[in-house]
Amino acid sequence: MSPSQIIVLATPVFFGLIAIELAVGYKRQRNTYRLNDAMNSIGLGMLSQVSAVFTRLFRVTIYAWIYSLVALWHNESFWLSWYGWLLALVFYDFCYYWLHRAGHESALFWAAHVVHHQSQDYNLSTALRQTSSGALFGWIFYVPMALAGVPPLVFGVVALVDLLYQFWVHTEHVGKLGWFDRWFCSPSNHRVHHAVNDGYLDRNYGGVLIIWDRLFGSFKEEGEQCVYGTRSPLNSWDPLWSNGEVYWALAKDSWHARSWKDKLLVWFKPPGWRPADVAARFPKDPFDINKVERFHPPVEKSVAWFGAVQFALVLGGVAAFLWNADTMPLSQSSVWLAVLTASLWAIGGVMQGRLTVMEVLLVEACALAAATGAENLVELHRVFKPLAMLLAVACVNERLQMLKSGGRFAWLLVAGLVFSLIGDCFLMFPGYFIPGLVAFLTAHMFYIALFRQGMPWFPSKRALAITLGFGAAMYAFLYNGLNPVLKIAVAAYVIVIALMAAQAIGRATVLRDKQSVAVAIGACFFMLSDSLLATNRFAMQFPMAQFFVLATYYVAQVLIASNSSLGAVVAGSVKASNLAPVGGQSRQLM
Repeated sequence: MSPSQIIVLATPVFFGLIAIELAVGYKRQRNTYRLNDAMNSIGLGMLSQVSAVFTRLFRVTIYAWIYSLVALWHNESFWLSWYGWLLALVFYDFCYYWLHRAGHESALFWAAHVVHHQSQDYNLSTALRQTSSGALFGWIFYVPMALAGVPPLVFGVVALVDLLYQFWVHTEHVGKLGWFDRWFCSPSNHRVHHAVNDGYLDRNYGGVLIIWDRLFGSFKEEGEQCVYGTRSPLNSWDPLWSNGEVYWALAKDSWHARSWKDKLLVWFKPPGWRPADVAARFPKDPFDINKVERFHPPVEKSVAWFGAVQFALVLGGVAAFLWNADTMPLSQSSVWLAVLTASLWAIGGVMQGRLTVMEVLLVEACALAAATGAENLVELHRVFKPLAMLLAVACVNERLQMLKSGGRFAWLLVAGLVFSLIGDCFLMFPGYFIPGLVAFLTAHMFYIALFRQGMPWFPSKRALAITLGFGAAMYAFLYNGLNPVLKIAVAAYVIVIALMAAQAIGRATVLRDKQSVAVAIGACFFMLSDSLLATNRFAMQFPMAQFFVLATYYVAQVLIASNSSLGAVVAGSVKASNLAPVGGQSRQLM
């Protein structure tokens, strides 16, 4: 049985214990759970396990390679004895202690480990909150086990035991345990580890045994009330941002540092260290524990229930994926990883108020349309592909009604989406490529007219030259694979989509606001999607082509639909004469 399957079997136990802890909290009138935070923590655990299907191959392969080629002592009978297993577990816990300590004392390792500490609550769901990037460098700390000749099977089992043990220590409902606290990682010891209080910071790293902390001077006994979270709060339910926020902050500080030495040190110094010149130019407020506020954005009860139901469905999808992951080709695993990640991201968005219910359904439908197309699930694909564009139209109408907007801007946007829907329907059936191409050609012409509102034609001549040049190069690349009819049709299509992208980019260069930039990026994704489609169809086939074509296509449509509709209220109500002139032309927000 694979580690992923063991986690699936353990999941009902995890949730049973969470339910017990929740009931105990209510009985004691000391509930430690919030729906949004618990969903975020469990979701990050799900994402960690799904991504581990890929990183585990990386980690286990390196360990097995070192073991087979460099191990100093091969004696499997010893390690498979009861005392060998026990020694291996202690050995693993010792290595884990130093990895865990590095996760708090070196910024690069903290960037991965921070995910586990971001929750401002402390309960059993926090235990499931795990990183998706820790395996990239964490394997280094287990090299001594491979050198000592611990077989990969034994290593994998004790790693799982060490991880599962740490689940129960994430609770506030178990007090001090006397002698047990002196030897083992316990709830009391681990509460200290998760606290941001000055006296508790960076203490109690042990996984199973706390004796390592006592030996190496990192132990602290629980005393004052713990305050949980991180000193730079995440303040988001976005699982992707949760995994990437510290990497991004380090990359920015490294970029802004003037000294090449500092650019490197940023990644290896303790968390919070910043080059003096960067700290001076981009100051941050010092941490004040008295100013800590719990992140808890308001959400309507009906929306919270919607998010919980969606979350339960994704949990079922993750369980099914993990159970079958070891028998899936890597390409198929990648497709479903993308679907599950997009769904978790969307659920985080609705729980934070960044996305509406309709927008969540749109993201999920787009992800499933791309996946079913890539997996050749024809009947399901014929459901989700048109559904995705119908939901895009519904999202735009919902947004326009909310903004009480309409007019020419609105109907041009809806018309572009509707003709895209028609094109999608044609392309789902063999023999309708030309009608589909005509439908998309019409959709792009509506988009050109949409991006032209309040703008001169092609405000950026450089953008026009680049998009037309790219289109010409692509057409030359495809030319020999086209029949006479397609040579004319594809030439017209290339010109129109290049003009659409040029108009969108030109608009962004004038307005320089987030919405117009996002629309320009969407237009570029449209060009990319069509280029991939044409390359695969007329020049050469490449792996996962259908998935990449559809994924980039839906990214384009979502960016254009969601960001264009935000500006429709301005476009419909503000007269060009009331706007500041830009380069002799009126300026209008998208």
